[in-house]
Amino acid sequence: MSKTTNSPNAPKTATLDDAASVSRPLARAFHDDPMMAFFFPDADTREETLARYFGTLFTRQYAQNAVCELTESAAAFWVPAEAAEKAAPDAGTIAELTAILGDRAPLFGEAVAASEAHTPKEPHWFLAVIGADPAAQGQGHGAALLRSGLAQADAAGLPVYLESSKESNLPFYAHFGFAVREELRLPGGGPKLWSMWREARRP
Repeated sequence: MSKTTNSPNAPKTATLDDAASVSRPLARAFHDDPMMAFFFPDADTREETLARYFGTLFTRQYAQNAVCELTESAAAFWVPAEAAEKAAPDAGTIAELTAILGDRAPLFGEAVAASEAHTPKEPHWFLAVIGADPAAQGQGHGAALLRSGLAQADAAGLPVYLESSKESNLPFYAHFGFAVREELRLPGGGPKLWSMWREARRP
């Protein structure tokens, strides 16, 4: 861990040893997310499946090539501009995700392709995932992770891009300087997706 403090919501650098501490809060955070409910429709098994999903993303994709941070109840994955190509899923990651998604895998692939078609071309940091355990809501975990990543993007002089399928989260991101860039509907009867953009600020 590269950052140390006694505060429970202070961001720390996540390592592969933190896989469970990363995947569990994210699974709970995204349990009622419209996009995750679309890809994992069985509410009874969704949390366990999401833990496998986020665990795979973390261990195979983002822990290796992105900036991953966690608190006691939240986690975030950031992709710096220079890591965009390296942080893309490899064949093994895609195979694992396909197994987890089951018959929803084709829809997931279509959604990823639709999202990528709208990804900004200019250099930017990408907030791939951020979520806090609902049991710790209001304790500042998500805000602390967001501030940490934004500070790093600002230090690099680059804007930040994110996508959200939960409309109620848009004001939270707006509070930190994000503005809705585009609204699109995911294919196959999927939910809406809002892309948001924040210009770089001087550190």
